[in-house]
Amino acid sequence: MNEIQDLASPAAALSMVPTACVSKVELRVSCKALLDRDTLNKSDPSVVLLVQAQGQWTEIDRTEVIKSNLHPVFSKVFTLDYYFEEVQKLRFEVYDIHGQCAIGTRDDDFLGGMECTVGQYFHRKAQCSSISCFFIVFFNVNLHSIIMYDKFSPSLLAVTTLCTLKNSSSLHHREGGCLNQGSDSHLEMKHEAVIFKQMRTCTALFVTSVIRLYYINSSMIYSSSIITMTCDFFVIAEEISGNNGYVELSFCAKKLDDKDLFSKSDPFLEIYRINEDESEQLVHRTEVIKNNLNPVWDSFKVSLSSLCSCDENKKLKCLVWDYDSRGKHDFIGEFFTTFGEMQKIVGGNTVSWDCVNPKYKIKKRNYKNSGVVILSELKLHREHSFLDFIMGGCQIHFTVAIDFTASNGDPRNSCSLHYINPYQPNEYLKALVAVGEICQDYDSDKRFSALGFGARIPPNYEVSHDFAINFNPDDDECEEIQGVVEAYQSCLPKIQLYGPTNVAPIISKVAKLAAREEKSKDASQYHILLILTDGVVTDMADTREAIVRASYQPMSIIIVGVGNADFTDMQILDGDDGVLRAPKGEPVLRDIVQFVPFREFKTASPAALAKCVLAEVPKQVVEYYSYKAFSPKCPIMDSPISPANTPE
Repeated sequence: MNEIQDLASPAAALSMVPTACVSKVELRVSCKALLDRDTLNKSDPSVVLLVQAQGQWTEIDRTEVIKSNLHPVFSKVFTLDYYFEEVQKLRFEVYDIHGQCAIGTRDDDFLGGMECTVGQYFHRKAQCSSISCFFIVFFNVNLHSIIMYDKFSPSLLAVTTLCTLKNSSSLHHREGGCLNQGSDSHLEMKHEAVIFKQMRTCTALFVTSVIRLYYINSSMIYSSSIITMTCDFFVIAEEISGNNGYVELSFCAKKLDDKDLFSKSDPFLEIYRINEDESEQLVHRTEVIKNNLNPVWDSFKVSLSSLCSCDENKKLKCLVWDYDSRGKHDFIGEFFTTFGEMQKIVGGNTVSWDCVNPKYKIKKRNYKNSGVVILSELKLHREHSFLDFIMGGCQIHFTVAIDFTASNGDPRNSCSLHYINPYQPNEYLKALVAVGEICQDYDSDKRFSALGFGARIPPNYEVSHDFAINFNPDDDECEEIQGVVEAYQSCLPKIQLYGPTNVAPIISKVAKLAAREEKSKDASQYHILLILTDGVVTDMADTREAIVRASYQPMSIIIVGVGNADFTDMQILDGDDGVLRAPKGEPVLRDIVQFVPFREFKTASPAALAKCVLAEVPKQVVEYYSYKAFSPKCPIMDSPISPANTPE
């Protein structure tokens, strides 16, 4: 067995942090209460994963087909590269498979789908995301396309049936307002409901959990025969990259019960993690070994968070089945264990379990077991990564500091960097939104501190280098990024742009807030300070001192230079070309500053700027917590998913 590789000491920790910022994550999917589209049998579902790139959806992978099952738990694991600095949009589509051709052909029925981003899963302590997909089947009237937004979920929910609405073209989603399609139909948003109106044909009212259809005939309204169904779609997101702990396991079995009449059993093994609420999450399903009562299954790798949620004493339930091609597998037996018990294999010890069928144990007096399952090999590797901390509940608190010095120009003049153009955001707003929209996925309350410096502020119009742009000194936070944008636009007419460009006070203020988090002795909150400025700072010595002090706190600093000034002297703050030092020579503990001039991204997409300035943040987070020897909190797994007994 490989030795566990832990970070030996705080001093050595920084040198051991991986330089690569990319992580690999795994997504496990399951569904409950799927629509049954088959007449004589249940649906045979499969899930297709698509990723959006440059506005186009591309299929990445698909699950196996689960035969005759409306509550499938898929063993297929989707593997993705995860980038903190990017918005990665995903779409899951569920099909009832009928043919042997590619999924999504004419022979297959589309059951529903959902859209989300990768980041929306990882900012939560509980990594199980349960999202409702809506399906509708009714007589006489058929809908072609229904797309709705659930205000209780950050995801866009898409539901489609493969038919057409009588006397109407398909309806499509647009957030807010109305979508006109001639004089006969339109879409409008009302509170929690999405209302589709089709004059002289039908009206369908959609709320978050109920679907009703009414026919309109003159002034009379009466209900049609209708079947409604709500499906829960679950996604479990976990990291599996080389920066995360994982274990490699090998199992075999001996003298399993023979469940077949004319041949031997075709066994496969399933491992489930039992969560705090007693629900069961499928961790792994082995391949099927044909016609063999002494199977040796292939070894497999699984992340420690997937296997046991970082808890070696968490109970695991293991089931052995005899495979049936029709999906009606025969139960051979089960046993319970823990990852801690598995580790007894260290030193050559034999680890095995009786595979027991509870019914046989009650009925048969001399019953011992239905075979023995043996753990033949275990290899373990452990090392913390950025996603370990995020999934453990670490919040990213975002603060923006905006330069209101006179060098920006009069905001009323169209040449000013602070000019509010009703048709196009200025550079300050572009940079703010590009970075803020990434960070907000990792802050549960979506409240962000918004500060200003270099202006005379009311009521006395004294120069301030640290003021809340909402003019509330007791609470400088704004609701979401849009709240920051509104506070910025609102404060411009109330202040007088002045100077000088001093940023040390704001860096010191955020560092003090971060220091309070450091006293908690756990990885609970990390701060990102975004400074937007139009020129070189005038308090360079104090800024260097403040950055050195801040490098010992859980925070990173991003500086974006706005306008066409010469920012050469600002490069000294970015440690890429050397180690930044305080005026007295003390070096920074770690490189926490990233500087970029906005003009280099003027013609690029907002995503390009965010990718550049945020790419180093995951490494900086790991460096800090490794130095402090803070381990991530264990993720809380709330999965309501229970065993399925029908693999392909």
